[in-house]
Amino acid sequence: MSGFAGKTVFVSGGTSGINLGIVRHFAAAGAKVFVISRDPQKVETAVEGLRALGAEAAGQSADVRQADQVEAAVARCAELFGEIDILVSGAAGNFLARAEKISSNGFRAVMEIDVLGTHHVMHAAFPHLKKPGACILNLSAPQASVAMVGQSHVCAAKAGIDMLTRTLALEWGPLGIRVNSVSPGPIADTEGQRRLVPDPAAVEERVNAIPLKRMGTLEDVAELCAFLASDRASYITGTIIPVDGGTTLNPTPTRMAKFLDG
Repeated sequence: MSGFAGKTVFVSGGTSGINLGIVRHFAAAGAKVFVISRDPQKVETAVEGLRALGAEAAGQSADVRQADQVEAAVARCAELFGEIDILVSGAAGNFLARAEKISSNGFRAVMEIDVLGTHHVMHAAFPHLKKPGACILNLSAPQASVAMVGQSHVCAAKAGIDMLTRTLALEWGPLGIRVNSVSPGPIADTEGQRRLVPDPAAVEERVNAIPLKRMGTLEDVAELCAFLASDRASYITGTIIPVDGGTTLNPTPTRMAKFLDG
């Protein structure tokens, strides 16, 4: 598979979970990949793993909340691999908490990682994006459009990401840059899923509430990202596309709310 041979892909939060699955998919398709996250060891491990698979890969430690760190990382990517063809903003924060119990710092942390971080990544990448032809994919979540118990901070943050997506698609479209959001639902074997569905009974209830009756996979998300980044999606921009098995049709199983109340 070499559908992205010669393309440069930059992924924030690209060292674990859904984002690493996306990176691996693009790498397997021939792309040059660059990853960032806060933890230098995770960056090193991810890059080593990608190179072991035969990918041309590099990375750098950077906190998406810090504009200067993101700018340095994006500049390094461009120095190594040239113009950025595909930009994936995937760094995110989440935890379960009722609104009256969230501290200001806790709420701020999620907003800064998700919304400010997405802004920093897109803003820093802009000078290095291929124009025309670049594709930006922002990782959102069902909470952007569906209210969920214990997720007020995340609902606000993801809604912010989706409006950034729409606005930048409007502003940068004339330059030939497409901007879309990908909204994964429950994805198996990820840290986010373990935080939101913390016990086996809750997992069973979550699966039963999904119309397709299964958790999603890393590949489900990566396949959608690959399609949106391909020429087949050249007329798609400003959209928020769920890959959630229909989760948004039945978003909050009872047991999740019970777990919050102990």
